Amino acid sequence: MAQDAPDVLLLDLGLVDEDSLEAAARLREAAPSLSVILMGLSAAHEDIAAYVRAGVSGFIMKEATFDEFVSTIDAVASGQQVLPLALTHSLFSQIIRDEVVPDREIIDEGVHLTTRERQIIDLLGQGMSNKDIANQLHIAIHTVKSHVHNILEKLSLRSRLEVAAYAYGTGRLRDRE
Repeated sequence: MAQDAPDVLLLDLGLVDEDSLEAAARLREAAPSLSVILMGLSAAHEDIAAYVRAGVSGFIMKEATFDEFVSTIDAVASGQQVLPLALTHSLFSQIIRDEVVPDREIIDEGVHLTTRERQIIDLLGQGMSNKDIANQLHIAIHTVKSHVHNILEKLSLRSRLEVAAYAYGTGRLRDRE
């Protein structure tokens, strides 16, 4: 590409003459250093993974504010990937259903989880970060990390994603949907 080529490109989801998914893939193939942001995304959109595979680095909702547009562009220009907060819960639930190994049995009986550990499991299942959990429960971040470590040990799990799958599988998340 030319020396004056853009670093970030905003791609409209509602292209009239072309499929935006194919356009995103072709753009990334033609200019691997180009960061693409998909705009016009609605909260019900289910093809996010396909756009990520095509090389899209960020998403902007239809109802985004001017400040959200600017912050998304700045973040993507600095090398970050951006997913609007409005989509994180539904996408996180989809990942749990699609990607977590369904054959792994987790037995709750016989495992003693404290009330606080159960609260943290629920919040991890909602996709919250350690900082967000600490703020919500009014405890220190290192205390959250300690609880997460204990949860992983007690349930013989390897990751926060598996804890979220545990929360989903036990009905903790489904009861809220």
